Amino acid sequence: MTGTRTTQWHISPNLALDQLVAKRRAEGASIVHLGFGESRLPVYPPLAGQLLAGAKRNAYGPVVGSESVRASVAGYFSRRALPTRPEQVIVAPGSKALLIALHMVVTGDVLIPRPSWVTYRPQVELAGKRAWGVPVPAECGGVPEPAALRDTIRVARADGGDPRVLVLTLPDNPTGTTAGPGLVRELCAIAEDEDLLILSDEIYRDLLHDPAFPFLSPAEVTPDRTVVFTGLSKSMALGGWRIGAARFPAGDQGDPIRAGVASVASEVWSALAGPMQAVAEYAFAEPPGLRARVAADAALHGKVARAVHEVLIDGGALNRPPTGGFYCYPDYEPLRGALAARGITDVAALQRFLIDEHGIAMLAGHHFGDDPHALRLRAATSMLYGETEADQYAALEAEDPLSLKHIDEAVTRIRDSFTDLWSQ
Repeated sequence: MTGTRTTQWHISPNLALDQLVAKRRAEGASIVHLGFGESRLPVYPPLAGQLLAGAKRNAYGPVVGSESVRASVAGYFSRRALPTRPEQVIVAPGSKALLIALHMVVTGDVLIPRPSWVTYRPQVELAGKRAWGVPVPAECGGVPEPAALRDTIRVARADGGDPRVLVLTLPDNPTGTTAGPGLVRELCAIAEDEDLLILSDEIYRDLLHDPAFPFLSPAEVTPDRTVVFTGLSKSMALGGWRIGAARFPAGDQGDPIRAGVASVASEVWSALAGPMQAVAEYAFAEPPGLRARVAADAALHGKVARAVHEVLIDGGALNRPPTGGFYCYPDYEPLRGALAARGITDVAALQRFLIDEHGIAMLAGHHFGDDPHALRLRAATSMLYGETEADQYAALEAEDPLSLKHIDEAVTRIRDSFTDLWSQ
């Protein structure tokens, strides 16, 4: 067909797996769904009230967002040691939109963690650039190992590449871990030496399991070369509402980038929907009740993620302890022989085996850019809180969510399934 690109088009693998689980459940299958990175919790009621109150906001409004919503986002960042003016902010229908707009504006290839969120690499390639994966050892909390980053930059340039952008995710998806301040400072120093723009994806920042964790944003270290992304999909369980925000460097460093992203926005999504701006203005202002709800969500995520982590370890996996968000990233290399005896020699086969034979849906590591011959998968533990609002509230309010029947049954089924991997 004339005019068609030769790209192999496909649905993002996490969305495709979620659709597969929905289809199989509709056909009567019983599946424990760990394959989709959604915070499966009820909407905080005042947010629904804000959505209703904003329903009459049907004008397009400013592309970058209203002054009031940007002031609210600026306050959110300022309370996190990142002094911010409304002029540095853009709101959009999800952080995904902001990320790809930035890739369309900023020149140069992109350095991404390996493994990393399934969307980073495809967006870079859709923007016509090259993505260079940098290894993420277990001890690095989901960010590239500094020496490996320098090596990758050297290799990329020798191969004709032009690395100009570094993506960091704090806390990390898929590993569920968080880099400490020392590593962040090392990576910022490399960015300064190599003249890299840092894209700091901090959408899980408010879901650290330990509120005392010494979180350090790259924007605190190198503010002139860091763009920070966030949103309400994870912290407020509003994935379907699509609310994202970005903070750009102040002054001459950030103004051209922000202007470019605004230009792309004007041609692609026009503006964040008016009712969603009403929600965002309220949420980013962080009234006390909302702060308490986010803290309760983070505590629940930590309890369940740690319980699943223990089950996965007991089942024979290597697994770094989760520290933020709601993911575990088990490695079944210790079971390679037992799995090979069943014909499972790569992670794609392991993903199929788990869902077909045990009804356990997890997303294979190669979708995150990991080695396809490794036996690593991501488990999204936030999908265990229940299918009904009543079950989800029970999980949120329970001192010990693992004592609830629906969560206990799911975790027991995970334990039994992974025990089966090595016991036969």
